[in-house]
Amino acid sequence: MIIEDMADFAAALPPRRALIGLDLGDKTIGVAVSDSLLSVASPFETVRRKKFGTDAARLLEIVAMRDVGGIILGLPRNMDGSEGPRCQSTRAFARNLERLTELPIGFWDERLSTVAAERALLEADASRKRRAEVIDSIAASYILQGVLDRLRHMRTAN
Repeated sequence: MIIEDMADFAAALPPRRALIGLDLGDKTIGVAVSDSLLSVASPFETVRRKKFGTDAARLLEIVAMRDVGGIILGLPRNMDGSEGPRCQSTRAFARNLERLTELPIGFWDERLSTVAAERALLEADASRKRRAEVIDSIAASYILQGVLDRLRHMRTAN
């Protein structure tokens, strides 16, 4: 089920289950997972995109392996907040994925997540080759960490 509102997404999550964060690109999907306490997001892997069925099968394999209770997709809004073709593509991916899983699917504004990931890798003095290998999964971890921080803030505000 696709859930737009973060409070509704939080309410739909089963207790003590990890989240998976996805950074959808044209050629790859960056994957990050959280711990079951929803405190830390970690880069997991980069999936080379083939066709939707193959990509979804790998993602659902990770979901099962890591006992994931919810899915977050980075929503690549334009800098002015509007939604362009990349957002439409992400929403279409979510609708297709929704047919294959009962898990709640949410979105997180991913503006500048790849920029932040690139900056972190440069500061870590990662080689160009290494940066290319891990940039998408690190961007996914930035997206997922944003959600985890928001969920934690929502819990402490109540």
